[in-house]
Amino acid sequence: MPHAPPLRALLRQYAAGSALTCEPVDQGLLNRGYRLCTTRGRYFLKHHFDPDTADPAAIARRHRATQRLADLGVPVAPALPGRDGRTVAVVGGHAYALYPWIDGRHRHGGQLTTGQCARLGALLGAVHACLERVMPPKARTRPATSPHPVESADPADTFSLIDDLLGQVRRHRPFDAFDALARHRLLERRTLLEQHADRRPPPGGPVGWVHGDFHPFNLLYKGDAPAAIVDWDRLGVQPRAEEAVRAAAIFFVRPAGTLDLPKIKAYARAYRRAAGATPSELAAAVHRVWWERLNDFWMLRWHYERGDRRADPQFPAASALVVWWTREYEAVCGAFAD
Repeated sequence: MPHAPPLRALLRQYAAGSALTCEPVDQGLLNRGYRLCTTRGRYFLKHHFDPDTADPAAIARRHRATQRLADLGVPVAPALPGRDGRTVAVVGGHAYALYPWIDGRHRHGGQLTTGQCARLGALLGAVHACLERVMPPKARTRPATSPHPVESADPADTFSLIDDLLGQVRRHRPFDAFDALARHRLLERRTLLEQHADRRPPPGGPVGWVHGDFHPFNLLYKGDAPAAIVDWDRLGVQPRAEEAVRAAAIFFVRPAGTLDLPKIKAYARAYRRAAGATPSELAAAVHRVWWERLNDFWMLRWHYERGDRRADPQFPAASALVVWWTREYEAVCGAFAD
């Protein structure tokens, strides 16, 4: 097993028995997870190795936050304490955490009924409202490790990045179907950005504590009901409504790169009620996230700069979505704000 965790040393720190099986969990791009079966039960073992989120003290703070959310009835799976009461185990300089195994499955927006979409929006709204109760007063500046900038992207920087990526595509050998699609989308995006460069949004709106990475792979369902929101590594202070829009753009994107607007409308109405957000706040968030997508090329940067192809399957729909969203801008705003 690649990157096998030091099970014997880890389990000595927990009252979790002896390991029987340990299997890698494939989903997840930044940290490593394992399905662990021991003589005392089934667990999820997480190895934190993303340098932005692997500080043991910061992990422990996130664990305390999720425990407080669980106490308020939010569906989360808090980390288990070790024999010393700590929820982070450090072995060989690496940080690990142990969680109860949750039997459940991930569900994309296409698998949800309209009522379940409303329940999803209400859940995220409840997360934001409950975080306001259990977290320290929100700061007006974002944490240094935040993945989503409050300042909007500068198109001049984006044009330079497009030129650089086009050069990498041109030099790549053998030239394949992914390269052809990347070249097409980069040229297309440059034209779109030239047409809309004057629509750069101002700094973001009202901020609050957010999950930071709310998407289908971080939500487990048991039957029709959400069972656990997982992976709180990006917990931080951000414009809240933007998380609602980003999440919808992932849950409700169709394979051809369009959004299911009727489902988004149900989701957004429920979110606004639960979070106390206004239609104008959601409309402003739609504009900022649209601009963010217009200027964002993280999947291509992973592919060409890091040689990391794990995000490649997401690229066709994600890159098509930007084009469709630009064309249907008013309809998308209406779905979130009506």
